[in-house]
Amino acid sequence: MLADAILLLHAVIVFFNIAAVPFIWVGHVLKWKAVRNFYFRVVHLLLIAFIAAESVFGAACPLTVWEDQLRLQTGSDARYHRGFVAHWVHRLLFYDLDQWVFAVGYVVFLGLVVFTFLRVKPHWPRRWPFFRRS
Repeated sequence: MLADAILLLHAVIVFFNIAAVPFIWVGHVLKWKAVRNFYFRVVHLLLIAFIAAESVFGAACPLTVWEDQLRLQTGSDARYHRGFVAHWVHRLLFYDLDQWVFAVGYVVFLGLVVFTFLRVKPHWPRRWPFFRRS
């Protein structure tokens, strides 16, 4: 069950990373304040930067490793999912392609996120919590 929860978390992170870009651009056109939220934008940028870096360096995603270990401990095969939702979430997330294809895709997407960050600038916080003046 915990392995399925990790798989679902993985899916939420993928959805967040992908959906944030059109959300930001649509929000920019429609002048939504939420798309300029500093913390939302930094989390988005850091997440995709981490994903691109681990792909470029050939590192396995920590969530995938954790999920696989949990499945192996229960006697299941790694990435073998029982249950309807877990099966389809897994099929949407994992593809049988060479590693370089993912690395190129993630780096290109990171470039799009950086371009978006620079073009639709977030509003920087007026006061950082750890730099408060007395």
